[in-house]
Amino acid sequence: MMQQPIVQDFFDQATNTFSYVVSDPVTKRCAIIDSVLDYDAASATTSTTHADAIIAYVKVQDLKVDWILETHVHADHLTAAQYLKSVLGGKIAMSHHIALVQETFSAIYNLDIKQFNAQQPFDYLFDDHEHFHIGELEAYNIPTPGHTPACLSYVVGDAVFVGDTLFMPDYGTARCDFPRGSADTLFDSVQKLYQLPASTRVFLCHDYLPKTRDEYHCQTDIQTQKEHNIHIHEGTTKSEFVQMRHERDATLSMPKLILPSIQINMKAGQFPEPEENGVSYLKLPLNFFKT
Repeated sequence: MMQQPIVQDFFDQATNTFSYVVSDPVTKRCAIIDSVLDYDAASATTSTTHADAIIAYVKVQDLKVDWILETHVHADHLTAAQYLKSVLGGKIAMSHHIALVQETFSAIYNLDIKQFNAQQPFDYLFDDHEHFHIGELEAYNIPTPGHTPACLSYVVGDAVFVGDTLFMPDYGTARCDFPRGSADTLFDSVQKLYQLPASTRVFLCHDYLPKTRDEYHCQTDIQTQKEHNIHIHEGTTKSEFVQMRHERDATLSMPKLILPSIQINMKAGQFPEPEENGVSYLKLPLNFFKT
């Protein structure tokens, strides 16, 4: 029988992001997936309201954190990984392909890529398809690039956490127009997910609430995605998908928090080193991402 982890979701409506605590009911070990650090762009201040809700849940349930997992380097919110680790412990982990993201955006932000080569900020980098455990729960990753080159989906028992690869069936799939994104690659990644058992629970990183719905949802299943996803269902050809994604992506504006988010998230949530006045500063590449 397929193992069934306990999955608790946490929603940040400001960024339309779902975070998760995935736990083993036998050992009380858990993983936190795609956490959110509250960020006020106008004042460039952070707070921990949503992360504190996760901490409270972990403590009430008497859980022990093994992993703090990222499905990818998010462009729409800051990760709370460092804060959660400081309070709860656990290893911050993601795909070893993070090196491609760090290389790409170090050039954009004019950062020294050698810092990442000398000391990787993530505690652990998964090889493609690597198996691991959350307590007694068996887990592994499926590389699902396309949205970014370092996207991973995590399979834990009968559940898969797909990051931005898929949204609810009535909203479709992730954009592919970020640096080193690829609609061709995303199509192939979704096909890998569609090979999972039809009843596999699919947990999403975002829900943007289309006009046809009035409630947010974070969960669907593989069969429903294969039959009803408006962008990529059974019978959709790669050429059709790629054309749709290119046309749709050309109409999308940049995510509001991409510039602060990327430079924090590609460092596993670490802030820039404080300058001589004790203040950390973010960098903004003026006129680089022209729309």
